[in-house]
Amino acid sequence: MKKFLNAVIVLIAFHSINIISQDEVEEIVVTSAFIDTSEINNPLYIIDGTEFSDGATTSLGDAIDEYLGVSIADYGSAVGQPIIRGMSGPRVKILKNGVVNRDVSGLGVDHLNDVDLNDISQVEIVKGPSSLLYANGTIGGIINVVDDLISTKNFEIPEVSVGYESQSVNDGNSEFVNLKGNVGGLNVNFGYKNTDFGNYDVPSGAVIHSEEEHHDDEDHDEDEHHDDEHSEEDLGYINNSDFAVEATKFGLSKVTDWGYIGFGIDNLESVYGIPFHGDEHEDEHGDDHGDEEEHGEERIFSTTDSETFSIRGSYNVNGNLINKIDFTYRDSDYSLTEDHAEEEHDEEEEHEEEEHEEHSPTVFMNEAVEYGATFDISNDSSTQKVVVNFVDEDNSIVGEEAFMNPANSEELTIGYYLSKDLGMFDLDFGFRLDQIERSGSVSEEEHGDDHGDEHGDEHGDVDYYNIDDTTSSFAVTLGRSLGDNLGVSLGYASVERLPSSIELFMNGPHMATGRFEVGDPNLNSETSNNFDITFNFDNGDFYALASFYITDVDNYIALIDEEDDHMDEDEHHEDEDEHHEGEDEHHEGEDDDHGHGNLIHANYMQEDAEFDGYEIEFGRSFDLGSGELALSFGRDVVNAEFADGHYVPRINPARNIYSLVYTQDDLLFKLMLKDVEKQNDIGEGETATDSYQMLNTRLTKTFKGMGEGELKVSLFANNLLDEVARNHSSFVKNEVPLPGRNYGLKFNLTF
Repeated sequence: MKKFLNAVIVLIAFHSINIISQDEVEEIVVTSAFIDTSEINNPLYIIDGTEFSDGATTSLGDAIDEYLGVSIADYGSAVGQPIIRGMSGPRVKILKNGVVNRDVSGLGVDHLNDVDLNDISQVEIVKGPSSLLYANGTIGGIINVVDDLISTKNFEIPEVSVGYESQSVNDGNSEFVNLKGNVGGLNVNFGYKNTDFGNYDVPSGAVIHSEEEHHDDEDHDEDEHHDDEHSEEDLGYINNSDFAVEATKFGLSKVTDWGYIGFGIDNLESVYGIPFHGDEHEDEHGDDHGDEEEHGEERIFSTTDSETFSIRGSYNVNGNLINKIDFTYRDSDYSLTEDHAEEEHDEEEEHEEEEHEEHSPTVFMNEAVEYGATFDISNDSSTQKVVVNFVDEDNSIVGEEAFMNPANSEELTIGYYLSKDLGMFDLDFGFRLDQIERSGSVSEEEHGDDHGDEHGDEHGDVDYYNIDDTTSSFAVTLGRSLGDNLGVSLGYASVERLPSSIELFMNGPHMATGRFEVGDPNLNSETSNNFDITFNFDNGDFYALASFYITDVDNYIALIDEEDDHMDEDEHHEDEDEHHEGEDEHHEGEDDDHGHGNLIHANYMQEDAEFDGYEIEFGRSFDLGSGELALSFGRDVVNAEFADGHYVPRINPARNIYSLVYTQDDLLFKLMLKDVEKQNDIGEGETATDSYQMLNTRLTKTFKGMGEGELKVSLFANNLLDEVARNHSSFVKNEVPLPGRNYGLKFNLTF
């Protein structure tokens, strides 16, 4: 309601502007969401929006997984958190139109990046100086989803677009409608998309039930019993892997001779199953079989509700120092509720089991307000920007599985960006200074509090923390032409990142990862020092790219499994009472009495780490018939080790990507093979992940209608080989493999 009230206020302001500005004005064309030039320096990729509108509907991470240097940490079809050059989580920021998307994906690997990909203009994957303007701690980079919800130019003619999509792997469908037009001098943009996907199919034998695999590496008999136990459960699909989302957006903007101003409202509501949920409790006889049957018959799911109100505008000052001021305001309310829906059982054997089956929901909430202004102080010889930004963000988790007390973050930022032609070199430089304050608490709960009541002070001691620190980051890139067709760029970046709230204050069982996770309020800031060199060659018909990088991270923060905590489950379970009396011998004290014997104990810890790798790609275009055929090959590699020689966990292996694209008039055919190698470089508590090949294809045909109308039809097929595929970066790679073969049809009618 508050956001709609804000919208009414802005509408009144628009009406006033419309009365004042009656003359015709020039269109304002912003060709880049970053530096207002035709080229973005130091991007990894700029992906046209048609790649998303014509292809299969999927998560953001899955949609960009085929691009070199970019991979995914998945948790079923709904969740696909992006990874850039091995960096993930809080090191990669997801933006909507240049402003960080404030959902709760950072509070759990089973939480989706809540971004609407309907009717977007482009997706920008950026590292280096220009990325520093938009978010702090971007050691990996940023992914900016750009649309024209708040249009910066006048819509010339009314446009209506409707579409439908069907997928075979999940018996799902999706419908959307988009409306654009100029009404009374106001640019109106409305979009609606409804997606409903069922449980997705997987190849036979793809699921590996290995919750105990990390616990009992030395107990082979028990492991064999566990595998036999589930040999009859090969259902051919992943239970609780369904996904439904309803996305609505509405925007208005007014373009005048002094700039533009507009507002937009985004609303996303989704429901998706949690395909894996760790079991905190063991059966009293030490047998997990009963619990597994119980969980196999229950519905575990999350519902999300997000509402974002944004104001964005630009004022052309045309002064001696300041050319224009771009300003933004965003108010975000986000909630994710994880719940259990138990099925009725005719035979309930014990009262304890009945109690275990009674679950109350867990609610993750994020409320954030963000203000920002960018001052353009460019001149004839250089592009220069000064950015000021303020964020006030509240995170809270309440309910049965609350593993962190409420936390608050306040961030005040000032940044500077410079792009200049020095003759021999093109220089890009970015700098930002962040004053960050994070406040939170850690509860030391007493035994007997079964669910970890959020009022920790009533059941045990609470330690309060306030982290107030300043971080600084800078990046510089020098580019030079070595000939008519060859160019080289050298980049260096030093990025400092303050630990996130979850890394600082996490303290409890996290069922999505099957771990009891413990943060550390005394963690230091990460400092990343990155050097990369990129060569580009392009003579029109042939192109080649080679990029090499080394990233040293001081105080790299990682969730590390404790080896001893899962060596002998039964012995640990039998000695629970002894641990109860000697709780100081345990890291957490109260953990065993909470019955987390089935969970791996893991701590957020720091150690220096080094990431290095490369991306190479080359391709050739040919005239074929009345069209053009383009062939390309690419390979990306990431290596990541701690200073002591251990591998950083959950780093995806090397990949080879082969691509064929044929275009002819209104016809486009794409064939892509992603060859993912086996990952043997494993961190603590990990197992090797087998190789796989993912073959995807798409055929898109555009039929021109009368006037400006057109019908675009796409046929797509993903995982044509029906490969058993799993991402090494996924916490649930064995239990939740990637979808099997998927055929689909999609059409989009525009008139």
